[in-house]
Amino acid sequence: MVALLACGGVAAVAAHADDMSEPTQAQAELPREPLTITSADKVAHVFSVEVARSRREQEVGEMFRTTLADDRGMLFVWPYAQQSDMWMKNTLVPLDIVSINADGTINAITENAVPRSLAQIQSDGPVIATLELAGGVTARLGIRVGDKVTGKALPTHD
Repeated sequence: MVALLACGGVAAVAAHADDMSEPTQAQAELPREPLTITSADKVAHVFSVEVARSRREQEVGEMFRTTLADDRGMLFVWPYAQQSDMWMKNTLVPLDIVSINADGTINAITENAVPRSLAQIQSDGPVIATLELAGGVTARLGIRVGDKVTGKALPTHD
């Protein structure tokens, strides 16, 4: 996924010429961290997420990948709380896009984002991170706006 802060990618211009080329293939798997979403009924759902920190990692994101397991995902960590505008360019599988506030609560969820769509997916305000999960996972697990996200990969900006 590429984007404007893309579902797989950030539209921001990279600092190096190497980083400015249009992605044409999936990136290698990024380092993983556990991430937990605790719903209002106190049920904890644990995911193993790749952490996309650099502009290039965020730009490529989940692009060109053909599968995403229900217990996996990708966390986009922003350098500061900001509006997150994503899209599904070159993303081949549906995704649930979860926007995360500075206090770790879920700000917004877009379920089953359409593969290859250029429609903007917005966070509805400044967030510190955006999480991509397999399409349909949030509905199946009962994950909702206001649920708490925790994990050492998630920045704290209190």
